[in-house]
Amino acid sequence: MVQRRQQTKKARLSARDWADAALAAIGEGGGLAAVAVEPLAARLGATKGSFYWHFGSREALIEAALARWVETDTEEIIAAVEVEPDPEKRLRRLFTQVTRPAGGDPLELSLLASTDHPQVAAALRQVTERRIGYLAGLFTELGFPGDEARRRGLMAYSFYLGHTQLGHAAPSTLPSRKEFPAYLEAAMDALLRHGPRSSGHPSRTIDS
Repeated sequence: MVQRRQQTKKARLSARDWADAALAAIGEGGGLAAVAVEPLAARLGATKGSFYWHFGSREALIEAALARWVETDTEEIIAAVEVEPDPEKRLRRLFTQVTRPAGGDPLELSLLASTDHPQVAAALRQVTERRIGYLAGLFTELGFPGDEARRRGLMAYSFYLGHTQLGHAAPSTLPSRKEFPAYLEAAMDALLRHGPRSSGHPSRTIDS
C-alpha cells in the first residue's frame, strides 16, 4: 500500500516539472548532455516510468524544455513590461530587468553554445526574432520609422547579448553594481537619441 501511494505521488509530476528540471540541468553547466532520463528522474525523485508517461523520447523532452524556456524567458518578461503604457519606460524597465551588473544567464549561455543542435537552433531563432521584433515595435512607438526602428531593435538586442556574454567570459570588464545605473542610462541614451536619419521626428526627453 505504501509503495502504491509513493508511485501515485510520483505519477503526479507534470510534463512541466520534467521540462523545468531539464532546463535547470542545462543551466547548471551540463548543456544538452544533462538532459538524460535517469539523472533527471533522480533529481525529481521519480521513476523512468513517470518520464515515459509524459514523453515518448528524449527529443520530446528537449522540445518541451525549449518551449518552456521561450515562455519563461521571453513571453512572460514581455507580458510583465507590457503593463507599462509608456514605451520609453517600458524599454527602460525591460533592460533593467534583463541585464545584470555581473554574470550572464547560464541557461541562455548554455543554449547559445548548443546551436549545432537543430532543436536549440530553431528555438534560438524563434526567440531572437521575437525579442528583436518586440524591441523594434517599441522604437516604432517612440517615433522612429520602420527601417530605423528595426535597426534600433537589433542594436538594443546586440547590447543585451554582448552584455550577457561579457558577464560570463569577462565579468571584471562590466561596471560594478554602483556604476551599473549610469552604464545602463548611457546605453539607453545612445539607443533613444534621434540622429540625422530620423531628424524629422521630435526628440523625447529622457527621464532618469
